[in-house]
Amino acid sequence: MTDQRELDRLLGAFFVEGSDELADRVIDAALDQIDNTRQRRAVRMPRRFSTMNMLTRVAAAAVIGVLAVGGTLYLLQPGQPAAGGPSPTPAASSSPSQPAVGSPSPTPGASSSPGNPASPSAGAPAWTATGGMIENRFQDTATLLPDGKVLVAGGTNNVTNSPLASAELYDPSSGSWTATGSMPTPRQFHTATLLPDGKVLVAGGTGSNNTTGSNSALASAELYDPSNGSWTATGSMVTPRMFHTATLLPDGKVLVAGGTAVPGGDTGGGKPPLASAELYDPKSGSWTATGSMPTPRQSHTATLLPDGKVLVAGGLGSNSASLKPPLASAELYDPGNGSWTATGNMGTPRQDFTATLLRDGKVLVAGGLRSGAQVAAAELYDPGNGSWTATASMVTPRADHTATLLPDGKVLMAGGSGSNGALASAERYDPGSGSWTAAGSMVTPRQSHTATLLPEGKVLVAGGLGADPPVLAAELYDPGSGTR
Repeated sequence: MTDQRELDRLLGAFFVEGSDELADRVIDAALDQIDNTRQRRAVRMPRRFSTMNMLTRVAAAAVIGVLAVGGTLYLLQPGQPAAGGPSPTPAASSSPSQPAVGSPSPTPGASSSPGNPASPSAGAPAWTATGGMIENRFQDTATLLPDGKVLVAGGTNNVTNSPLASAELYDPSSGSWTATGSMPTPRQFHTATLLPDGKVLVAGGTGSNNTTGSNSALASAELYDPSNGSWTATGSMVTPRMFHTATLLPDGKVLVAGGTAVPGGDTGGGKPPLASAELYDPKSGSWTATGSMPTPRQSHTATLLPDGKVLVAGGLGSNSASLKPPLASAELYDPGNGSWTATGNMGTPRQDFTATLLRDGKVLVAGGLRSGAQVAAAELYDPGNGSWTATASMVTPRADHTATLLPDGKVLMAGGSGSNGALASAERYDPGSGSWTAAGSMVTPRQSHTATLLPEGKVLVAGGLGADPPVLAAELYDPGSGTR
């Protein structure tokens, strides 16, 4: 170590031979050394440095140079940790093994380094119970409102098997349900659509008891106003229908397509499915007929594509599954001219399945019934060429399940009917790899339930038919948790 006398001698010699130019060069070299060390915080020089006299500037430069060189040699020793520096934050390191600045944040539950879970909730149960509904129901509708609450309306009472007029709201902040205004008309097998003004349009369905076997469809429609929790009647549809689809179009109108007026069930009675379609205009509160589908169908799916067209696929083409197998055909509705055109056929005919628009614009179709048996097959529709391609099959065959697009782009399939009744299992589809992985089991087995993606990223699953009805229970799926 250099003693004070020797240091004074060295500095004195430097003062005699030094100059402003040399001092500046020493400073620059010192700062370069600092930049090349593994520092976690920027080094800031005092603003007064440029105003210091020659002697002070040179002395400071010398000290900086000694510290920089010595610190560099120390830090570059193999196996030496950063001395006194704060723990590195994710993506803050300049090391090549770390993601570059601006790279995507790790997905929930992903590990930031091998063996070190990044999420504090990793390993926690993916499904947790939340407040139970006021009334047990299945075949109802669930709609996410602008304020983040979820409106559940109508459906079938699990005990009496009769349609419901009641409605209730789920509040994610408290995890509780509260009653809201009842619909003027009890209904099941209806549709619910959130309109641009925040109101909810409920249309069609049936108000008859399922046990009578003569339940006919409704043409009536009504609006729910979240601001006062009330329902008001709006214009009736041109054609009564149930088991139909309703799709909000880019212009704010609602397309209703297909369904049936009187279902036949397995007895083969009733009326054939409908090919007709109609539009609801929220501005006038009226319905007008639009082009009819090439193929009559019920229990199908309808998906709004990025180009504004609507893809309708599958379903039943007759009034009974025992008379005719499900459909494989699909068609497109063009709002620009109100017409339908056929597109590619699915690889697997199916009904009571799910269709989900993925982030890349393709549509994932999965599960459903074929000739009375649940299927595990899944396939993708590409709007670019109008064709379907098979993707990996689900782990578990299921129908009457729910599909939810998660914030990370994956798709959650939950519950449904299996070969032995209602399912508790869930699984996720990864579009990146085209594969399925288990996503834990629900607290309660259920089918014909609802699933709603909440603003916080969790999924609310409620109601349905369980292994031992009635099902009042509701639960939440956390994509950031483990898969137990």
